[in-house]
Amino acid sequence: MSDIVISGLGLVTPFGRGVEPYWQGLLGGRSALRAARRFTAPLYRGEPVGEVPWEPAPGETPRKSAYARAAFGEALRAAGLAELPDGAVVLVVGQAQAQDRAQDRAPAQDRDGRLVAEEREFLGPDPADVLGSGAGSGGGSASPRVLHLSHACASAVFAVGYARELLRAGAAPVAVVVGSSVLNRYEYASMDVVRAVGRTAARPFDADRAGISLGEGGGALVLEDAERARARGASADIAVAGAACRVSGFKSAASDAGQVARCMRDALADAAVDRLDHVHAHATGTGQGDAAELTALEAVAAERGALALPVSSHKGAIGHLLHISGAPAIAAAALTLRTGIAPPTAGLLAPEPTERLVLPTAPLELSGARTAAVNSFGFGGNNASLVLLRR
Repeated sequence: MSDIVISGLGLVTPFGRGVEPYWQGLLGGRSALRAARRFTAPLYRGEPVGEVPWEPAPGETPRKSAYARAAFGEALRAAGLAELPDGAVVLVVGQAQAQDRAQDRAPAQDRDGRLVAEEREFLGPDPADVLGSGAGSGGGSASPRVLHLSHACASAVFAVGYARELLRAGAAPVAVVVGSSVLNRYEYASMDVVRAVGRTAARPFDADRAGISLGEGGGALVLEDAERARARGASADIAVAGAACRVSGFKSAASDAGQVARCMRDALADAAVDRLDHVHAHATGTGQGDAAELTALEAVAAERGALALPVSSHKGAIGHLLHISGAPAIAAAALTLRTGIAPPTAGLLAPEPTERLVLPTAPLELSGARTAAVNSFGFGGNNASLVLLRR
């Protein structure tokens, strides 16, 4: 069976539009987290957030759809696709599906006690805005099949696992995972009520970490059969070799070390690899979540005989992008394998003590690295891990 590869990546992050600004920001150990310039909410107290510095022109689609559309376009260009082929599948990830278009485009006003303008930044993104007016349930480049997935903050990685199975089964020639996150009062309140939001910038894996910082942005990944990508001259060096998606856990808003370790073991077994060179962790900067993931990583490293497994996180740099947070994680892992450099975790000043892990505070050279795991976890026991393999 031919590999399923990531032939195109696209991002919009608090570092700006594009994968390259994001990667350079990570390598530089920089943080884009600061007090909001645009975002306001009843519970917002001035904590650092990751705002996208680019805004669509007045009268264009809502920011959530605009960020997803920009990432989608970059991913297609990177894959060398002028348009989606007949039979393509687009997996849109997000909190909830977009409203009816006519309703969604209504002018901002109070409707039954709900603020329409703010709902636009909570729901969606709208596939019709992201892909064009032809988006729907039929076939053909003008109307790809569109599916919506929502698995909390693990949504993007769940979608990549699902896309891989669709492609392996021959159900589509190309699959695109796309989504976006925009700072809004609803999701901010949901994180604040469980006391997850930190009053200072997120510091994943730091002994003095105090909670997450929310961010915003968009992400897109093009997946296809390796032979198809090579025939078009597209990149086919990063394969999705293993995937595990589990809905399991004992507490709705907490990570469980045992379940995280099982998820990673399942992904590694699926990949059938004999080594693990790097992990791009979920690591949001919460005390409980980071501790559970470190415990799981130590257990997996011990089973693999690893003595210095490098582990990074992007969330100290751009914040937590919630449902689409898996996209920048996968991009970072793929670029780590391509460049042989693991990025540091921004904000990491006093790394937690570890036995078999390395938590980089500066770019770390990984000569000959071929495998990387990506972890993504969410409320409700949504746990997902991928294993990427550089061919």
